[in-house]
Amino acid sequence: EEAPSPFLDHATRTAMGKQASALARAVGYRSAGTVEFLVDSKKNFYFLEMNTRLQVEHPITEYITGLDLVEHMIQIAAGEPLAIKQEDIKITGWAIESRVYAENPFRNFLPSIGTLTSYQEPSSEDGTVRVD
Repeated sequence: EEAPSPFLDHATRTAMGKQASALARAVGYRSAGTVEFLVDSKKNFYFLEMNTRLQVEHPITEYITGLDLVEHMIQIAAGEPLAIKQEDIKITGWAIESRVYAENPFRNFLPSIGTLTSYQEPSSEDGTVRVD
């Protein structure tokens, strides 16, 4: 996962955001979630699905927006009003997420158990690496 997408320009990203917000309003959804789109080579976008939950990739959104999405979900669930508006959310920087899987490619990528013998966690002195 990567955010923001280097393929999308500001105008396309803004249009997608407006469509996602309109969809959420149309169905009365009032929490954090994800609206996914497919984008073609001409930057036309098409609705794919709406996930009414946080996805495992949510930390990259938190990283580039500076928002704690889980905190906002809890506040909404507690009946508190959302303290921010869509237009208040600014993208700063760039983030990529990767995950480590233990799978066996020779067995159709089935989970593979074993002993992890070496692991070096990524780090940075300036706080630009987040490890969950």
